[in-house]
Formats: sequence, structure tokens, C-alpha cells
Amino acid sequence: MMNTDNKVKLLVVEDEILLANDIANKLQDNNYEVIGIADTAKKALGILERHDDIDMVLIDIILKGEFDGIELARFINDKHQIPFMFLTSHADQYIFERAKSVKPHAYLLKPFNARQVCIAVELALKNFSNKDSQDDIHQNKDFEPYDNQVLSINDSLFLKKNQHFERVPLREILFLKADSNYCSVYTKTDRFIYSVGLNKIEEQLPTQRFMRVHRSYVVNINSVVGFEGNLLFIHNEKIPVSKAHKGDVFKHFKTI
Repeated sequence: MMNTDNKVKLLVVEDEILLANDIANKLQDNNYEVIGIADTAKKALGILERHDDIDMVLIDIILKGEFDGIELARFINDKHQIPFMFLTSHADQYIFERAKSVKPHAYLLKPFNARQVCIAVELALKNFSNKDSQDDIHQNKDFEPYDNQVLSINDSLFLKKNQHFERVPLREILFLKADSNYCSVYTKTDRFIYSVGLNKIEEQLPTQRFMRVHRSYVVNINSVVGFEGNLLFIHNEKIPVSKAHKGDVFKHFKTI
């Protein structure tokens, strides 16, 4: 069963209520959590103020009210620093140039289906993680939605599980284990399996918290509850420490 705390949390800003509800339903059907729906920039800002755990915002460029979606995006960039994508059916050159100025992480062209919504969400998350933006509303970027994506955003990893992303706070990750051509990420409640090498995921982790202890293991130092000989104890697991890493590893633990 999925840990609901790990669901990626989204805000939908769209002033056509039927369309907004349709988008929300598509996202929820694909295991994303919709925190709220807003039909104006002002309402969206209120939701963002009340929910500091929102991971991403889907924004219609044309909104009723004092501010349009582009001005809302500018505020998100300034204060919240989370990824966002634009929803649009058309845009003249002036609107498009304004939209580019706030560096959206993806565009979703109306009309769209459920698969297109999910791909756009994943692309926006990937672009934000890579500190990239989508500069062309019709741009086709190289992106396979079901490949081995490991995204580092703020203090979490976004990991793929059953064809959708889950947000896993770094503090919840216990250790990583390499097994042949696969790598498993063990958390306090789950396991994520990737068909990539351990090095690829290790690159996304902060070195002050995670360290290599063996050719086949990377551990969260803060998750170590004890040790004996060349073994670390983490959540009922015994993790071996190789001779090559022993000196660097055990200097983190003081003995009396």
C-alpha cells in the first residue's frame, strides 16, 4: 500500500471549473494529490500560504481577476521556489514572451488527455530539478516518462513507483543497495527499485548526510543506530563496511 504522505502534492489554478475538476481527477487517478483548486491568482496565493508542502503548481495563463497566471508564476518564483507549468490553449507573441520571462518548467496545451497531463507534470519536475525551463510552447524535449528518473528537489528525492513519482524526504531514506544491474532505495516504509547503477542515484544525494560504506551500499549516516565490528545497524538491517571505507565511516561515530 502506498504511503499517502509520499504523494506528490499539486495545486491547480484554472478558472474554468469543469476543466479544473477534470484535471484534478486525472491527476488523482494517477496517484497525485491535489491540495486545492483556485480560479484566481489571489485564491492560489492563499492556498500556497496555508500549505507549505505543495510540490508543484499547474497554472492557466489566462485567469480572471486582477492578476493573470504569469504574474502568479512570478510571485511563486520570488517567494516559494517550487516548479510550475502553464496551461494554455493559445497565446499571442506578447503573452508568449511574457510567459517565457518567468521561466516555466513545462507547458500543457489544451485540449489534453490524462497521459499528457502526467507527462507534463513529470517533465516540469525534471526541468526544475535540473534547473532548466521550457522556452518554447511547442518544444518537444527528449523525455521518456517511464524511464529511470531520480529527481532531487529541495530536501527530497522524487522516485518512480508504479509509473508515478513519489516524494521521499531525505530523512526517510535509510540506505541504498546495489544488486547486479539494479539499485534499491530503502526507506522507513518502502523500497524503490531502479535498473540503474548505484552511482547514478548516489550523485543526487548530499554528501554530508549520505556516504559510501561498501561497493554495494550507500547509507544515511543519521539512520545508523549502532555498529559492531565492520557492521552498521540500520532499521533491523546489518550493513557491511568494507576495508576501503572503514576509516572514513567510523570516524563519524564516537565510542566511550
